[in-house]
Amino acid sequence: MKKQGLTAPAGFLASGVQAGIKDLGSKDLGMISCPQGAKAAGVFTTNAVVSAAVEVCRENLACAKCFGVVVNSGVANACTGKKGLSDARSMCREAGKALKADQGAMLVASTGVIGRKLPMDKVRSGIRTCADLLSDSQEAARDFAEAILTTDTVSKQHTETVRISGKEVTIAGAIKGAGMIAPNMATTLCFLTADAAISKRLLQKALREAAGESLNKLTVDGHQSTNDTALLLSSGKAGNAPISRPKSPDYKKFYETLLSVCRNLTRQMALDAEGATKIFKVEVSGAVSKKDARKAARAVADYDLVKCAINGSDPNWGRIICAIGSCGAKVNVDNITCRLGRLTVFRSGRPVKFDKKRAEEIVSQKEHTILIDLGAGSGSDFCWGCDLSKKYVEINADYHT
Repeated sequence: MKKQGLTAPAGFLASGVQAGIKDLGSKDLGMISCPQGAKAAGVFTTNAVVSAAVEVCRENLACAKCFGVVVNSGVANACTGKKGLSDARSMCREAGKALKADQGAMLVASTGVIGRKLPMDKVRSGIRTCADLLSDSQEAARDFAEAILTTDTVSKQHTETVRISGKEVTIAGAIKGAGMIAPNMATTLCFLTADAAISKRLLQKALREAAGESLNKLTVDGHQSTNDTALLLSSGKAGNAPISRPKSPDYKKFYETLLSVCRNLTRQMALDAEGATKIFKVEVSGAVSKKDARKAARAVADYDLVKCAINGSDPNWGRIICAIGSCGAKVNVDNITCRLGRLTVFRSGRPVKFDKKRAEEIVSQKEHTILIDLGAGSGSDFCWGCDLSKKYVEINADYHT
């Protein structure tokens, strides 16, 4: 079996340790290293309030080569003012010192409770320990994936390979996220490594577009975080002919593999969403535009009454139609059709007779698809959602500052 995780692509090391940032005693600080440097790309939250790590990471992405990423969980370092910015830069400086790299060539991310300041003595010590433990092993990649978790119940990784210009290129990812998730980039903390030779411009283009068709297609609770970050580093060590043209077959192969990795990670997040027992996919077709299709799909996936019905295995198509009608997309009710899986429950603006037991069986599955045809055009899009359970309320009632 081929190696899995962020260390699978050539040129990358990783580690994850318990630095004492969290009260629970679990791993809470991780590091990725590319000793010979990597091109880097990033996409971030569009929330107007952002963490210090997001601000510093945006600045440092301008570097020609990135030599590593340092990440902490447990404390978001958001709404922490000048001290927070100083601490985020200190994390880059300490990591750079340990890796013999300039602090401006280091990237940083944080996740956890908003408003708390980082325990910097523990963070600095943890960074040094992480640097000493860096390894290209699969176990080291797993340690990193565990160190970035907050309310997640399991770590999430995925790896794929593709042949580009006769060479095997590997793309791997690790992701965390279970709540405060809504389409609007990023969605969570997501870290991706690759060993393709590719221009920095195309690396950024590939990540932005792949995130738009994966991470941005999941809504758990309609809220984006202050810390959302997705980073992609590529070492160029696969030996493929450099990818420099966006319309080339090589770029298409790279992009499609990256998208596949991102979609797999997104699905894993959906399955581990806070309190979730089921996930569903809303596919909208027949819209006047892709924008309207996206709006309708997200409206259904976000609608609390739909999410509650799914939690109760109730095939309540009325709530689906209600969500569509209130989302602002152009609709002609007389043309709308809705299906649960392959079962039609609403056609041409009217309910139809259907097997209720079969409908309940579909909605009670761990995963199912809601298909909606607006009958207004050729635009289409989709969104993933999850049910809303009592457990979600319990988790977020207890998660406080």
